[in-house]
Amino acid sequence: QVQLVESGGGLVQAGGSLRLSCAASGRTFNSYAMGWFRQAPGKERDFVGAISWSGDSTYYADSVKGRFTISRVNAKNTVYLQMNSLKPEDTAVYYCAAGRGVSSDDVSYNYWGQGTQVTVSS
Repeated sequence: QVQLVESGGGLVQAGGSLRLSCAASGRTFNSYAMGWFRQAPGKERDFVGAISWSGDSTYYADSVKGRFTISRVNAKNTVYLQMNSLKPEDTAVYYCAAGRGVSSDDVSYNYWGQGTQVTVSS
């Protein structure tokens, strides 16, 4: 069992940066790939990016590639999403998730956090 808690969301102006954190409980954190997803009002949940259990491999949606970076510190049971050059269309609730493999498909993830709101003003 893994419990996930996101933090770091907030209101930022376009062009600004935020760093989201996802803290995990459980001793098996470093055996899970971690994903970030987001859901804007009235829209489906979309893949943002993912990182392998070791941190050696990352994978991003085209919409965030070059602007967002995922990293993890297994010793701290934490995964991060660094978001730079934010745009109003990045406004959404951001979720982290844990699964057994790097995937852009949300059904591949077994555990989810409660989400954190990111709002980017123009």
